[in-house]
Amino acid sequence: MSLGYAEKLSFIEDVGEVGMREFFDPPHVLQEKIERLAMTIKESKHLVVFTGAGISTSCGIPDFRGPKGIWTLQREGKPLPQASLPFHRAVPSMTHMALVELERAGILKYVISQNVDGLHLRSGIPREKLAELHGNSFMETCPSCGAEYFRDFEVDSIGLKETSRHCSDANCGAKLRDTVLDWEDALPSKEMSYAEKHCQMADVVLCLGTSLQITPACNLPLKCLRGGGKIVIVNLQKTPKDKKASLVIHGLVDKVIAGAINLLNMQIAPFVRIDFVQIILTKALSGDEKYVNWMLRLASIHGQKAPLPFIKSVEVTFLDEEKYKAAVLHEQPFLLKRRTERTKVFEMVLKINFSDGCGCLCSQINIPFDPRVSTDCSTPDKDAILQKLRDTAIQGRCCGQNAIIGKKIKLAPNGETTTFAIVTNIVIHNKASKACETEVISNGDIKKQKRSARGNRSSRKRSKT
Repeated sequence: MSLGYAEKLSFIEDVGEVGMREFFDPPHVLQEKIERLAMTIKESKHLVVFTGAGISTSCGIPDFRGPKGIWTLQREGKPLPQASLPFHRAVPSMTHMALVELERAGILKYVISQNVDGLHLRSGIPREKLAELHGNSFMETCPSCGAEYFRDFEVDSIGLKETSRHCSDANCGAKLRDTVLDWEDALPSKEMSYAEKHCQMADVVLCLGTSLQITPACNLPLKCLRGGGKIVIVNLQKTPKDKKASLVIHGLVDKVIAGAINLLNMQIAPFVRIDFVQIILTKALSGDEKYVNWMLRLASIHGQKAPLPFIKSVEVTFLDEEKYKAAVLHEQPFLLKRRTERTKVFEMVLKINFSDGCGCLCSQINIPFDPRVSTDCSTPDKDAILQKLRDTAIQGRCCGQNAIIGKKIKLAPNGETTTFAIVTNIVIHNKASKACETEVISNGDIKKQKRSARGNRSSRKRSKT
């Protein structure tokens, strides 16, 4: 979990039980349980998955209650853990992507999560099949019309407070709010309603990486029992609900789920992250009409004042041996102002340098400059372009590719806004039941990692049991 998020929470003395002992099933026992889990999933009619922070620790996000969790270390008076990458650059784990495959296959009907990291949505779980009980650090919502906005940056506040942005619906325009709960906030009624409904319908509730200590959320899986459903728990620590479960697996979540997916003869799809940037070019004649004063700006698709967290700097150069001075834009807003001859046509090259956590160093975009008003009003097929970008990234096992997905022309003042999609991360999960091996594309190289999934976490306590 984000250390910044933990610091934003209101202080309370009692955060519940932390630093609990971990257990590991012997290899032969673990394999037998994985086989039982695979059969349970295969035979299920309405599978619901209930997740905690244990499915995200292998993504480099520190948890709260584990042996090296934030609250555990705080209680012991030890230094807090350091996140291995920025919160906004965390990529879904093998478990996240396995759940996506189960949903696409029609097996997984609903996901209930206590996490605020946004990784279920980023992995590809449809919003209508997901309840985020404690909110989402990357989501803003409109209290008036109910619209949701999933951001590529972490929203500053928590506690359902107003943010600096407004609803983009022309008929609304209300101030947006963050969605992450603080300690005193009640669980969202809409999310809880759907979660309860699906748990009551479930014949299997699979609990992954949660200590099941936190009320009222921890009681949701029990609702399947009245209809004859089963509870399966995958966690490294014992939970208060173990006696209610038909199967308890003490093992690394990624390893357990990867093993089950293999036995189901399913393949975990690669994760490809695509980020977006708007390149705004405005032009105006000088007073004597001999020159064109123009401005180049890189902006977020979420608004010109919103951050662009995946971009560290932008290098601007010019082609065709033009004697225009190159520039380096080191901080936001990424803005360049110049004056050129009225009839001059040329081409700029933008080298977009990525921030830490991206899978490659940079991406290059060529921007043609024509002082005349553009007449290109074509509408690209956004979905087809994005799919082609994903396919190309997976096939080449590299990132940095970009493509235009939208363009708007403005006549007064003369300008155009072009939206680019850029592949910034790719993670390939190998099919292997004995080891959780993941290929992380980093700066164009393929690095194989064995990712541990410390399945001992829950999100936050809403009330004491």
